Amino acid sequence: MTTPVPQDYLEDASGYRGNAEALFLPATEEELLDVLRKAVAASTPVTAAGAGTGVTGGRCPKGGWVISMEKFRKLEIHEGYAVVGSGVLLRELQAAAQASGQFYAPDPTENSSAIGGNIAANASGSRSFRYGDTRRHIRALRVALMDGTVLALRRGDPLPFAAPPIPMPGTTKHSAGYWLKPGMDYLDLFVGSEGTLGIVTEAEVQLLPAPKHLLTGVIFMPGDDAALSAVEAWRGTPLLRMLEYMDAGSLDLLREKYPEIPGEGRAALLIEQELSAEDGPEMEEWADRLIESGSLEEASWFAANAADRERFRRFRHALPESVNDVVRRNGFLKLGSDYAVPFARNREMMAFYRTHLEAEFPNRYVIFGHIGDAHVHVNILPTAEEEFERGKQLMIEFARHAVTLGGTVGAEHGLGKRKAHLLRLQYADEVIEAMKEIKSRFDPLWLLGRGTLLEYAQPS
Repeated sequence: MTTPVPQDYLEDASGYRGNAEALFLPATEEELLDVLRKAVAASTPVTAAGAGTGVTGGRCPKGGWVISMEKFRKLEIHEGYAVVGSGVLLRELQAAAQASGQFYAPDPTENSSAIGGNIAANASGSRSFRYGDTRRHIRALRVALMDGTVLALRRGDPLPFAAPPIPMPGTTKHSAGYWLKPGMDYLDLFVGSEGTLGIVTEAEVQLLPAPKHLLTGVIFMPGDDAALSAVEAWRGTPLLRMLEYMDAGSLDLLREKYPEIPGEGRAALLIEQELSAEDGPEMEEWADRLIESGSLEEASWFAANAADRERFRRFRHALPESVNDVVRRNGFLKLGSDYAVPFARNREMMAFYRTHLEAEFPNRYVIFGHIGDAHVHVNILPTAEEEFERGKQLMIEFARHAVTLGGTVGAEHGLGKRKAHLLRLQYADEVIEAMKEIKSRFDPLWLLGRGTLLEYAQPS
């Protein structure tokens, strides 16, 4: 036990901060269970902490104890799967898989995140366009419960109680509330539950054979209309695994670091496709697509080797880093969305964003992200308190509109504490009460992750 608790364990990447009485760093399941038993005996809230890269405040405690999972470091690579401790960082798993000629498909932009946190939020990333979210790649879990036991679950193990059917949005990605549906696998309950039902100690995750040949590009467009038309035309491209977007504000923010961005570029699409051969027919098909889309073909970038692909990954990663830098300089918490809509409503949602942002925050916002899944991140960059307050209200308006279009208020980051209020925009009261019943089944005293996802209900 460590007191006082270092600040690093009390905040996340959004700038949200909590408070706690003590920090625990267990290295084994038995040490973790001992902490949980003591917490129950003392009725002390506990919050599991990962690497701190989240943006919703889920790992930030509201009093009680913090349990860091950083010492759960097991990492074994096998053919077709890996066994990973929850404290292993995503980039460590990626590197180990790559060295074996394999890859782990989920790729959240922040690869210094912990695997346990990725599971808690059901994280996804750019490759989810083809491969889906974290849930699809979990084969087994070990989960420590508040009753002092450990569940060892495998894909296919049935939920041991009846699950109420929860209405799901018509989106390809969803990470808001508990995953509940009749006939579900038991382990799926814990994926995306944001550390409120149990603490994942270890996971068995699927690995896939690494593709031999990839085409990666940053394709600059003259404006949004051309970019959105290209997205609609390209979504069905075979073996396309990434289709990302940056708006004009995003490119302007990046130009200081990347002066080679063409001045006439007012939007960009980042693509990655697995190729049948090094110079396969897909290359010629892309040449035609670039002409037909009206792209800035000559000014666009294409990767010729692994080093170029890594440069493009850093380019994509530099945008959220730059946004965070601006947020810190301005002195406000990050105002970022994680909403998604059915793809058929993509243009409608984008127009709604653009109309309101241009009217209220011109030159003080950026839009970027996973447009192939109709899931982009809006980031408002207020410079004054009144702008910050209006930005918070506008984010709620955006959330309501996304739900109206059949979308979700949380696609890949979870809701944590900062965005827990959005759950009531997504679900009716009776659905949230059903989720609370599930919470009480696993955590009767509501000690675990208090304040995350669900409003604290005083046990009767």
